[in-house]
Amino acid sequence: MSSASGALPQPRRGRPGPWPPAPPPQPQAQPLSWAKRTGFQPRVSGESLPSASAPNSGQVPLPRPAEAPADLESGPPARPNSALPPPPAAPAAVAGNGERQQPPLPPPQARTRRRDSDGGRPNGQAAAPSLPQLQEEEEPPERPAHVKYELRDTPGLFPLVIYGFQHYISMVGSIILIPLIMVPAMGGSADDTAAVVSTVLLVTGMTTLLHMFVGTRLPLVQGPSFVYLAPALAIIYSPEFFGLNDNNFKHIMKHLQGAIIIGGAFQVVLGYTGLMSLFLRLINPVVVSPTVAAVGLSFFSYGFAKLGTCIEMGILQLLMVVIFALYLRKIKLFGYRVFLIYAVPLALGITWAVAIVLTATGVYSYKGCDANIPASNNVSAFCRKHVLRMKSCRVDTSHALRSSPWFRFPYPLQWGTPAFSWKMGLVMCAVSVIASVDSVGSYHASSLFVATRPPTSGVVSRGIGVEGVSTVLAGLWGTGVGSATITENVHTIAVTKMGSRRAVGFGAILLLLLSIVGKVGAFIASIPDVMVAALLCFMWAMLCALGLSNLRYSATGSSRNSIIVGLALFLSLSVPSYFQQYGVHPSGNSSVPTYFQPYIVASHGPVHTGSGGVNYVLNTLLSLNMVIAFLVALILDNTVPGGRQERGLYVWSEAEVAKRESAFMKDYELPFKIGRAFRWVKWVGL
Repeated sequence: MSSASGALPQPRRGRPGPWPPAPPPQPQAQPLSWAKRTGFQPRVSGESLPSASAPNSGQVPLPRPAEAPADLESGPPARPNSALPPPPAAPAAVAGNGERQQPPLPPPQARTRRRDSDGGRPNGQAAAPSLPQLQEEEEPPERPAHVKYELRDTPGLFPLVIYGFQHYISMVGSIILIPLIMVPAMGGSADDTAAVVSTVLLVTGMTTLLHMFVGTRLPLVQGPSFVYLAPALAIIYSPEFFGLNDNNFKHIMKHLQGAIIIGGAFQVVLGYTGLMSLFLRLINPVVVSPTVAAVGLSFFSYGFAKLGTCIEMGILQLLMVVIFALYLRKIKLFGYRVFLIYAVPLALGITWAVAIVLTATGVYSYKGCDANIPASNNVSAFCRKHVLRMKSCRVDTSHALRSSPWFRFPYPLQWGTPAFSWKMGLVMCAVSVIASVDSVGSYHASSLFVATRPPTSGVVSRGIGVEGVSTVLAGLWGTGVGSATITENVHTIAVTKMGSRRAVGFGAILLLLLSIVGKVGAFIASIPDVMVAALLCFMWAMLCALGLSNLRYSATGSSRNSIIVGLALFLSLSVPSYFQQYGVHPSGNSSVPTYFQPYIVASHGPVHTGSGGVNYVLNTLLSLNMVIAFLVALILDNTVPGGRQERGLYVWSEAEVAKRESAFMKDYELPFKIGRAFRWVKWVGL
């Protein structure tokens, strides 16, 4: 006993106190109103921390484990005593072995907790007392601090022009590249491609303004969607169109217009009848993520196969856009990340300039050969061997820029009266549901950047209804695909820091003006096919990544979610592959390029019933990757048990609560007091 007393002096021994030891006295934060009413007394520092996996998601916060890994973007890791207290056996061992009592550690930094209804936008993570600082319910929600201009901000005239133009330039690939694939597939000429591009610019401007005024009112560009590209190609390569010789383009376009109008009308019903409000209960991040990702993955057969026809130019184009978007993304010029924002147009301009130089110096010239003569009409075996390379690598094979007029106004029914087919219309109706699911994810993600709160389910339904009207307009004008919220909107807002709907509206007016300048459409139509394929490889990869990024709203470490998403993605590749390869003979359909072979499934699919129309619909839909991914994810996510926190359910604002908040009403209320006439339609308004 004496030796023990000598090792540890009695005055410093003290009587063991409670565990964990109390921190030194410090000023306590004023208790909040709910704490005064309930008498809540916090006992453990760091209670009710938001999920480390999704701090900005607006979802139900997940409980943080005691030994959770540190969030690298949230500052230094928490001290060990911020976890839950150890088992009761530990104090007895410490108190009875004669060791020195540890001094109390300083309290950890606590994060500010946001309510679920506020959209979960990021707020500052500053040092705070051990008591979690909950936001008063009476206070208005904080405005997002990570955008330069918010939803209702009005930049000056010069910033309005610059930011409006910049917003659309950063999305130029999604807006203009679809016609460059579809029109040649329909047998159209370069002049037809230029006309469709001008039509796309006009319809994109009109539908964006429409959505900004009477849709969700979020700064989202409405335009040709990749969701509609695969079903459009399936219709283009329908068996009834194989024997056409004259006017292939206009004949196929009229059938596409009819199918798109039917699909748009179905989407109008889905939105304005309130069915979308009910359907929202089934749509969650685990459903949206694989569905959108499958849209990008579905075109893998086209990407590099087309790029390889002029491998050096294609690889150069792909490398340039990757270098600008990834390696140089943090370099700023004049305060802007120019290389990240303008990655696609910069890479296209540099590669196109290199191709012009190589063409002018005769690198792609072969004696006695003409790139404009089809390979089948060439007598010389030497020319037949090199004509495809010449056509793919040279930049002077398109005459659209010389032959197109300076001014051309796209008008409705310019290709003729639409032809309606119930089987093609049913395919587009199903695809409009997929487009709506894609748009729901974009609505939620973009609202977290620019608005006070996420929209209500009625505002979402209103937006889907307007998208249906936009698709009907796209069918009447003849763009070849339906109109929807472009998925890259979220990426563009995050990169450009521009959330003002006035800037997006000004850019839409610029598109309307550019659409009547025929040379603009002709210039875009003259982009070489190889460069288009290289840009699409990047665009589709980014679309896949944007889809998978929706998983940040759910419990990313959940085995339930991982298995559902993995199974949906795998089956979305495997099941369509079975349908596409069923009954295919190597010598059959030789007139169709190999990268378009997956879209002729309607002529040889495994479904055989007594009705040819039913065979067409089922074989076509089940060969679409996004349809399989959506069905698998929808069924599994809504039948496999899982909590709200684990599933990461989308949190939409409550209409009754939102009506009492003036900031929310200014964000989403229809302009010019239009909404007052539709107050009785509760499922599409506020």
